[in-house]
Amino acid sequence: MYPLLRRLLFQLEPERAHEWTLGAGAWAARLGAWPALTPMPAAPRRVMGLEFPNPVGAAAGFDKDGAYLPALRRLGFGFVELGTVTPRPQPGNPPPRLFRLPAHQALINRMGFNNAGAEALAERVAGTAYAGVIGVNIGKNRDTPAERAAEDYASALASVYAVADYVAVNLSSPNTPGLRDLQRAAPLTHLLGRLYVERDRLTELYGKRVPLVVKIAPDWEPGELDAVLDTLLEQGVDGIAATNTTLSREGVAGAAHAGEQGGLSGAPLRETAERVLETVVGRCAGEAALIGVGGILSGADAERRLALGADLVQLYTGLVYRGPSLVREAVLAAGRREA
Repeated sequence: MYPLLRRLLFQLEPERAHEWTLGAGAWAARLGAWPALTPMPAAPRRVMGLEFPNPVGAAAGFDKDGAYLPALRRLGFGFVELGTVTPRPQPGNPPPRLFRLPAHQALINRMGFNNAGAEALAERVAGTAYAGVIGVNIGKNRDTPAERAAEDYASALASVYAVADYVAVNLSSPNTPGLRDLQRAAPLTHLLGRLYVERDRLTELYGKRVPLVVKIAPDWEPGELDAVLDTLLEQGVDGIAATNTTLSREGVAGAAHAGEQGGLSGAPLRETAERVLETVVGRCAGEAALIGVGGILSGADAERRLALGADLVQLYTGLVYRGPSLVREAVLAAGRREA
């Protein structure tokens, strides 16, 4: 039924359609009007010391504030990454800020970390039952200068630590000015050092050690990615997510909305995300957990990411175009890979 529903949803402005769909699902789940889908096949795996029911997750941005966990649980995800959240609430960029490119199965977004704040997310998640693993993606506030970015990340980490199974450090969104510069060696070393100090404090406070994952960009000049990976390995990061959205418009030039500012996701990102993942696997396999994200629109895409060496995969834009069946398709592909 999703192709028909998609036709109706695509008559709405993209951001409103997204909110309406998840809101309706959450409402139906609360009323018990939306039974769980056919049970997912077993595809468990242990990553970063965590037990994942299956390796297919919802990527950050799909549920920014943790408002839709009851609905997402019924889609069969093995984990959900909430956020990006910042220490203080912020409205993000002015709308319109989300654009569909249907002929290319793509989205362009310049959301700008719109969220209700890290504390609000933590309070909401604390009151919600979710059987899978919960990751929380954190960022800095737009008006926080780069030299104080580490304090923003440490503050957000402290706010969400109690409810997170892992925390993803977002240094790669193209929609916060200067954010990607934090991936360079010196600021990255400083930021991770500050987070490790804060995590040590929180580990003692809560009696659990939460893994830290760094989400990296897909857009690199020659040699830049190797330098970032060297720093991440030197700092002993627990995981690397590859990749965020791209600033490139390769493959969509001339399409309606292709000239909009923001990050491009979906099918046009697939090959770039795979190339970056291959590089990450070549340098980091066995040293850090690896999450493949970007341009996964079929079970075959998910299976290929796992075959390349990803431990986990994440979906977002593919759900917009394929609907809930993509989750099951990806889990089945992961099961085939395990077999």
